[in-house]
Amino acid sequence: MDHRFITTAFELPGYRIAGTLGLVRGIVVRSRSVIGNFGASIQSIFGGNITIYTNLCEQARLEAYNQMAEHAAALGANGVIGVRYDATELMPGITEVLCYGTAVLVQA
Repeated sequence: MDHRFITTAFELPGYRIAGTLGLVRGIVVRSRSVIGNFGASIQSIFGGNITIYTNLCEQARLEAYNQMAEHAAALGANGVIGVRYDATELMPGITEVLCYGTAVLVQA
């Protein structure tokens, strides 16, 4: 999959969308570890960016994005438009991260 053709936009300037193949998604469910929570508590004492949680969130988003791209490729798509992320706390400390969009066939 050419990641140049994965976008939050609904069009790709300079390219033609020859067809749509449907909704594609990637889903990751993550929990915070006891050790991670302890480390984050220490960081929160000093304020600022809590890097333990930032890294956890970034990793979850990347995994969901990659799953979405793989789902699109499995359908025969070479692009995804209208990409969005959503996150839902399923229970305290457990979060679902969803990345979704519309799989498309892109022509130059």
